[in-house]
Amino acid sequence: MQNEHRGAILWFTGLSGAGKSTLAHAVEEALHQKGCRTFVLDGDNVRHGLCGDLGFSDGDRIENVRRVGEVAKLFMEAGVIVLTAFISPFRAERERVRGMVEHNDFIEIYCNSPIQICEQRDVKGLYQKARAGQIAYFTGISSPYESPEIPELVVNTGNLGLHECVEQVLVLLKSRSVVRQ
Repeated sequence: MQNEHRGAILWFTGLSGAGKSTLAHAVEEALHQKGCRTFVLDGDNVRHGLCGDLGFSDGDRIENVRRVGEVAKLFMEAGVIVLTAFISPFRAERERVRGMVEHNDFIEIYCNSPIQICEQRDVKGLYQKARAGQIAYFTGISSPYESPEIPELVVNTGNLGLHECVEQVLVLLKSRSVVRQ
């Protein structure tokens, strides 16, 4: 255990607008303040480079999650706490990433928010465009989202404040010995 923590993959999943990236970045900041080595992988830093050749079809989403899983595994093996924030709509693909690492190294965090709240948060108007048929393969509208069956943590990002959500994740990380008490 270096820097008071061990490597792990925190896999934030949920609908668009559920707060995955916001929560992942807030948890990263809290961990960074404690001296932890961290890195966030999300659509902003993955879709433009590593996965720039992929679209949003089911096959492309599966490949996107596979690539992110492989990169996250490399960071984790280097002792970094990797926080991934992707819709990752299919259970089987999240389970495939879980299977890439040791049992306690993959922590699935379900950002659970009602679709109505996700739509209210949608500053880009993506839900509205999807409902109008202008965006194909939009998760939750024209493409399915398979909620985790047994995630390590369900965070009610639709109703709780960010600070409360961050605290829930930090408590889990301590209880699973990712970070020291």
